[in-house]
Amino acid sequence: MKSLRIAGIGVTAAAALALAACGSGADSGSSGGSTPAPATSAPMSSADSDVSNGMTTNADVFGPACSQLPQGNAPGSLDSMGPQPVASAASTNPLLTKLVAAVKATNLVDTLNSQQAITVFAPADPAFNALGDAKFQELAGNPDQLAPILQYHVVGKRYDAEGLAAAGTVASLNTAGGPLKIEGNGDSMTVNGAKILCGNIPTKNATVFVIDQVLIPGTNEN
Repeated sequence: MKSLRIAGIGVTAAAALALAACGSGADSGSSGGSTPAPATSAPMSSADSDVSNGMTTNADVFGPACSQLPQGNAPGSLDSMGPQPVASAASTNPLLTKLVAAVKATNLVDTLNSQQAITVFAPADPAFNALGDAKFQELAGNPDQLAPILQYHVVGKRYDAEGLAAAGTVASLNTAGGPLKIEGNGDSMTVNGAKILCGNIPTKNATVFVIDQVLIPGTNEN
C-alpha cells in the first residue's frame, strides 16, 4: 500500500458512513444527524439474510493486539462488545480512541449502529498518530473530506477472516475508492497492505478487524 497521502485526496463528497462510535463510552442516542451519502457510495444494507454468514465468536479472534483488550466483562472486552452494535462497541475499545474521535466529528453513530451485517476495518490509534496531530485535527474539522476516507473502511457485507481470504477483493462503501485487496490469511492477512492487529472481533451487527494503517481511497494498485 502506498504511503498515506491525505492532502492529495480530491474527495469532496458529503459524509455518509464511518467506522465507529461517537465519543468514549457513547451510545447510539448521543449522535447528531448524519449528512447525506455521496453518490458514489454503495447503499448501507444487510448483504445477506443468513445471519450466520460472516459471524464470529470470541474463540475466532486472532492477532497480536488482541491481548491489549480488557478482560472479562470490562468495557471494551470481547464479552462486553459482542452484544452491542458496532459503533457502541467501538466506543469502549481501547485500541480505537482516535477512530472514535474521528467518527464523533461526523455524527454517524446511529447510521452505523442501524446496519445489520457489515465488516469494519478499524485503524488503531498508531495508524492515526502517523498522520500527525495537525492533520488529524484538520480532517476532524472537515467531515466532507474525512467521511469518504472512513467509508473506505466499511464493507456492506459481513465477512469473517476465512470469507475475506476466499473473496480476495471486497468493495467498500466508498466505491469510487476502488476495491480492497485481501492477501494472506490468519496472522499474515493484509488489507491493501495493512496488517491485521486483531481480527474477527464479533459485535451485534459487524465483524471488526483492527488494522495498523489508515486506508486511503484510490491508493491500492491491483
